[in-house]
This record gives sequence, structure tokens and C-alpha cells, in this order.
Amino acid sequence: MLVLAYLGDSIYETYIRKYLISTGICKVKELQSKSIKYVSAKGQAEYLKEMIDNSFFTNEELNIIKCARNHKNNHKPKNCDIITYKCATGLEALIGYLYYQNNIIRIEEIMNYIINAKK
Repeated sequence: MLVLAYLGDSIYETYIRKYLISTGICKVKELQSKSIKYVSAKGQAEYLKEMIDNSFFTNEELNIIKCARNHKNNHKPKNCDIITYKCATGLEALIGYLYYQNNIIRIEEIMNYIINAKK
């Protein structure tokens, strides 16, 4: 599961970077500061919670999220609590799983939801 989160993290961040660049931001420092809202564990966990509350995910997707979230990991996050970190890992694992399954359409639905969420 953590391998899927590793893959999903890079896919997720690429989508966010592509989106931010498309808004016309040209300065790397500004891109970095704007991306934090999306790519930080706290941001990811907040989006995940909202999406779960809005019944956005299928049962299969929820199972992947829960499995990754509950996976034993000895990593201690630096900038957030362990629960927030594990929720972010669940979202990243789902993105990684969908990418591995070549389900780009569903990844785009998830990323569009996140990008268009009011935060």
C-alpha cells in the first residue's frame, strides 16, 4: 500500500503543479507557497475528509484509502500529527492505485474536485 502512496504522491503533486502553472503564476517561490494548500498532509487530509463526507468515493476506493491509512508505518511526520499524515497517505495511495490501473479519468475527477473545492 505504501508503494501506491509513493506513486500517488508524485502524480498528485504533478496535477497540482500543472494546475497552478495554468493559472499564470510564473514565479517558483509563489508556485511553492500556493501549492502548500494542496500538497501538504494537512491539506490532503482536509480534502479527503470533505470528499468522504460528500460520498464522493466508491466502496472500493474507500477500502483502498482505509487500507493505506491503517497500514503500519514507522515514519514519523515532521509537520503534522500521525492521524493527518495517515489520511493523506490514504488519498495518495488511492491516486497511485488508480494510476496503476490506468484509470486517468477517475484521477482527473478527484483532482478536479480538489482544485475546485472552496478552501
